[in-house]
Amino acid sequence: SSRPELPAVDRGTAMFGACLSGASASPSAGEKDTFVNPVLPGGFPDPSVCRVGDTFYLCNSSFEYFPGLPIHKSNDLVNWSWAGHGLHRQEQVSGAVNLIDVKSDDGIQAPSIRFKDGTFYIITTCVYRPVGSDEGTCTNFIITATDVAGPWSDPHVIEGAPGIDPDIFFDDDGRVWYVGTAAPEKPNFPGEGEIYCHELDLKNWKLTGDRHYLWRGAIHGGVFVEGPHMYKHEGSYYLMAAEGGTGVNHSVVIAIGEKVTGPFFPNDRNPILTSRNLSYDNWVHSTGHGDLFQLPDGRSYMVCLGIRAEEGDPGMRRSNMGRETYLLPVTWEREPKEWHSLGPEGKRLWPVCAPETGRVERWQPLPFPGATQSLACNVFYDTFEKEMLGPEWLFRRAPKDGTYKLAPKNLQLNASPEVLAERVACSFMGIRQRQSEFDFTVQMNFKSQNSSVEAGVAIVQKDDNYITFTVNAVSSTLVVTLKEKEKDEKQISSTEIGYAGSIVLKIRSADHTYFFEYSLDDGANFTPCAESSAGLVLSLGYTGSCLGLYCTSKGQKTRDFASYAWVKHMASIR
Repeated sequence: SSRPELPAVDRGTAMFGACLSGASASPSAGEKDTFVNPVLPGGFPDPSVCRVGDTFYLCNSSFEYFPGLPIHKSNDLVNWSWAGHGLHRQEQVSGAVNLIDVKSDDGIQAPSIRFKDGTFYIITTCVYRPVGSDEGTCTNFIITATDVAGPWSDPHVIEGAPGIDPDIFFDDDGRVWYVGTAAPEKPNFPGEGEIYCHELDLKNWKLTGDRHYLWRGAIHGGVFVEGPHMYKHEGSYYLMAAEGGTGVNHSVVIAIGEKVTGPFFPNDRNPILTSRNLSYDNWVHSTGHGDLFQLPDGRSYMVCLGIRAEEGDPGMRRSNMGRETYLLPVTWEREPKEWHSLGPEGKRLWPVCAPETGRVERWQPLPFPGATQSLACNVFYDTFEKEMLGPEWLFRRAPKDGTYKLAPKNLQLNASPEVLAERVACSFMGIRQRQSEFDFTVQMNFKSQNSSVEAGVAIVQKDDNYITFTVNAVSSTLVVTLKEKEKDEKQISSTEIGYAGSIVLKIRSADHTYFFEYSLDDGANFTPCAESSAGLVLSLGYTGSCLGLYCTSKGQKTRDFASYAWVKHMASIR
């Protein structure tokens, strides 16, 4: 089949090009040296950054998805390219770290990435609840690599470390500290958390010595203090954390101490970053879970997560992309007064987030003047001509052996008896939705004499929230099916077509609407099939939606498969 033309496309790999066309958002007049947030669009929450020389490395949570712990790199903070994944082998995720039958929104949560003496470290949590139980385990572990591209080690589980969201802190004296979050034995209110530290023996991957309880957060009633990071700046220790829950009351809070083991005293102006004082329909809300880092010239920046308010009903708009990665400048200011309600007197030095406005802005001055933000991730084109899948592709849970096969110039997706469902690894593979406005187009060859087998594409938010757009070869019908949370699956449309084994399927998102179209002449002409509100797959959990390929036999064993010649995704900022 013919392949759609794209400018500057390397046809031998997945393509990430520049795409700003059709963007309605634009910087103010005279502000050309700016970048647009989010700097890493799509479902990339809980960002953590480390710098090695002039290169910055960014790692994010991945929850139930595989490969896990996506890693990007950048030299200018506004253009991020793939560096790899921390969890990229089946054996890494089929033991104490379980991504085989993990529940939605469990899995890999809130990593910290750090670099020390030639080695990269990622420390994080895997949450797993056994089938039929709401009670689960939090396995905290570390993986290492000398090359960020991998291979990464098998997980080193840190026994006796309760809670979630650990950080690893390398002190100047050579000691290493585990910084964690857990529920206190005697909470003062429901949802109260507590941050602790414990010295870490990296030779044996064990905690050593006594546990030190550091801080329960900045605000009484400020629930779910989590995601701690420890820093040392000008001789003082800073303990920064998320607080308020990862929703509209999310925030970043910070405390200071003279020893890593405490005591810690809060910033009188906490939270240092939040959107809780803004409208629920502010262009971005739920900002929090930040990580501080320093540029080579001494300036400071922060990455944090946030949710764009682009879909849904007024009063609580959200997006299908979920929690994404944002960038903002940070300055350090010393207090003008000596007195504090807590702790000793003194003019403390504190980070000030976005010092001009105090919030995450859509457009910000470039960190490095002269750079140009390409928004390369808005274009993806894969012709399956490599021996391995590109890093953009992901699966809901670790895929079963034989789920797919890469052949010369096509991908074969084998029909699985499983359908999209909780704890199931079915034959769905996708890429993250990057923007609210997009075209997602695929060329598919598919033949079957089994009426139970369907193949096509899907938009998947969660196991119980998706839209499938599939062909039934036996009945020559094209079916659009919707599954909303807490509702039964239903057909949006069923259209008889003159199907002869080859089809181009397109999902187009524009003006808050999904349009489902098909072509039987290799993409020369498209016929509308159905449409739906884009708000039907809003992100209400921890991850964002994926656009992908889907093939199922609905409970029957079969050797049928669908063959995809190319996949094209083009998006533009709203």
